[in-house]
Amino acid sequence: MTWTIDLMKEEHANISRMLEVIRQASIGILEGKPVDVADFRNMVDFIRRYADKHHHGKEEVYLFPVMVARLGRIADNLVIHGMLVEHDLGRDHVMSLATALDEYEKEPKTEYKLDILTEAMGYARLLKRHVEKENNVVYTFAENQLSKEDLADIDARSKKFEDEETEKGIQKHYLDMLAELEKKYIQS
Repeated sequence: MTWTIDLMKEEHANISRMLEVIRQASIGILEGKPVDVADFRNMVDFIRRYADKHHHGKEEVYLFPVMVARLGRIADNLVIHGMLVEHDLGRDHVMSLATALDEYEKEPKTEYKLDILTEAMGYARLLKRHVEKENNVVYTFAENQLSKEDLADIDARSKKFEDEETEKGIQKHYLDMLAELEKKYIQS
């Protein structure tokens, strides 16, 4: 495996941990616990900054364009008509979740609580399947079909980006946030 794909699989594991936090927080609401708007806003922040900008950013800037340029129609279908569409669907769920949180905060009505649950779980379900496809199909296809030179270039560019993000404390901030949310929502 390449450094970039190993890292992206590790990020998928972190994102999957957040998906379980979202699920457990949603279950809590169904069982009568109050909606913790601040926690859900942290979940949205994690999704937007860590899962989307940080993780999907590497895919969309470094890996996917090379796949599409070098691997023809199969990559085009897999990436353009598959993974990127799912990235956009995820963004739509998160935008709708943020809107539902805003509405619920203004007026805590049951319909807005339903919207929160619908969008949170819609995102979680989409991303669970998405992660499985990328780990088992997309990344394997890229590693088996791209040249060693292309993979080395992707690794070099990803490492530079990752180092810049580390200097800003991005990974630490969001992984610490994840750990705190897990303490609250995941039963040991």
